[in-house]
Amino acid sequence: MRILLIASAFNSLTQRVHTGLRERGHQVAVQLALGDEQMRAAVDRTDPELIVCPMLTKAVPEDIWSKRTVLIVHPGPTGDRGPSSLDWAITEGAEQWGVTVLQAVEEMDAGDIWASAELPVADCGKSELYRGELADAAVEAVLLAVRRFEGELFTPEPLDYARPDVHGRLRPLLRQDVRRIDWEADDTATVLRKLRAGDSQPGVLDELYGREYFLHGGHPEDELRGSRPGAVIATRDGAICRATVDGAVWIPQLRPRRTPGGPATFKLPAATVLGDLLYRVREVPVTPASAAGRETWSEIRYREQDGVGFLEFSFAGGAMSTGQCRRLLAAYQEAADRPTSVLVLGAARDFFSNGIHLNVIEGASFPALESWENINAMDDLVEAVLTTTDKLTVSALAGNAAAGGLMLAIAADEVWCRESAVLNPHYRLMGLYGSEYWTYTLPRRVGAEQAERLTGEALPVGAAQAERLGLVDRTSGGSAAEFRRWTAREAARLAGSPELTGRLAEKKRRRAEDEEARPLAEYRAQELLRMHRNFYRAGEPYHELRRAFVHKVCPVATPEHLTGLLGRPE
Repeated sequence: MRILLIASAFNSLTQRVHTGLRERGHQVAVQLALGDEQMRAAVDRTDPELIVCPMLTKAVPEDIWSKRTVLIVHPGPTGDRGPSSLDWAITEGAEQWGVTVLQAVEEMDAGDIWASAELPVADCGKSELYRGELADAAVEAVLLAVRRFEGELFTPEPLDYARPDVHGRLRPLLRQDVRRIDWEADDTATVLRKLRAGDSQPGVLDELYGREYFLHGGHPEDELRGSRPGAVIATRDGAICRATVDGAVWIPQLRPRRTPGGPATFKLPAATVLGDLLYRVREVPVTPASAAGRETWSEIRYREQDGVGFLEFSFAGGAMSTGQCRRLLAAYQEAADRPTSVLVLGAARDFFSNGIHLNVIEGASFPALESWENINAMDDLVEAVLTTTDKLTVSALAGNAAAGGLMLAIAADEVWCRESAVLNPHYRLMGLYGSEYWTYTLPRRVGAEQAERLTGEALPVGAAQAERLGLVDRTSGGSAAEFRRWTAREAARLAGSPELTGRLAEKKRRRAEDEEARPLAEYRAQELLRMHRNFYRAGEPYHELRRAFVHKVCPVATPEHLTGLLGRPE
């Protein structure tokens, strides 16, 4: 079928639906919901058989939904309505939630129901839940609704609150007066729910050192305690730890409240935002190995099982600053020195990596210099993976990866991917040529022609397509937890394989041959020459594109690479 996606953003959920529909043979185009006239023009241009709205914050014009079937994806169970669905689910401690696909009508979220799916509410922040369990359920419901529409036999069911299986209700916008933390009364569990319900937007408005900030992210702490609830009692790798009435929580990021007439603000590491205000607060480090056995905040953890090392890293939004790259490199070097034969890289759930940290770069005194430092730190990390010849490396992608983060993944000997992950193997939408040795690793995996197409088209790639292309080696379904267990089993089998010695010998031989044919240093030098121009040459679009991304500037039109996939039939 010809399907038009109308969405407020081409975000993770829109990309999941986009790749899921294309994988099943549908022609798909995208129109951003930037205005009624633009939506009308897109419908006229593409003449879709069906319109699906995976993520929508404004209404579709009546003259569209009254003439064509428009399906809205709502992130709540049947009967749930309102703009803060997931926020309420986490705030109220729901264990189960849902996704509903309903037909667009005049009243928001009140149309006939085409499909629904349930999901468990994981113990994590809203954005992580949205990209994980909710996205899985949303794709399941969308594909079911599309099949029902294709079959022409299904009649959608009207919303009926009298039915016993309709548990949702109309909920208001979750405002800051409800989100606000009462540090003198709220226990740790309550504080965590409030923090996680506001992650990554809008955050939780609070006061620190006499100034107002939005708090982003919330993680428990099992050892540190403070005598005054709300006080900052420790820092770690840019995050701050605050005391509660019965424990403590870690908050990785802050966003200063914008003053009237002042410049726009954006999220940065909490310790960076507070700066000298933390001069009396101690840094409390934790090693990756000790963090693996504790309930505390750490971006990097390391554990061993059945002869396999697991280096797990999880960075907010998948972005990796210069400091984070260097810390991960140090942890990788320690893991590489361990007596294991297989080393698995990747987060337990959510993002693998999205490459350099654009927010930290934007907040730097000299963004071009910080960009240069960041890309070199990424290159150092990738080089370490590429030159590890005494053990097999595996990148395990439980979630999405993009740009330099995906190139970090494909530096490993094998790439294993959860079936629901979305990959974006390109840089050009940020005005960058890219580095991370991609000119060596990507053509080696998919061929030169395919590498040029992937980086030029700048379209998301689903896991199944990535496996066919050779971008990843293996895929597995199920939840993030099931993927993690599958990864552990397969890695243990690999470590115990009788062919392992031969594979390691072949790996060392091939690396030596490749180095003799063209040294890695040459690939890096050529890539960085182009990146230096991106960072420092006048007229390059990178700095403007980065600024627009960080400050969430609304585009004026849908990017051409998304609109051209579907044309009016002959």
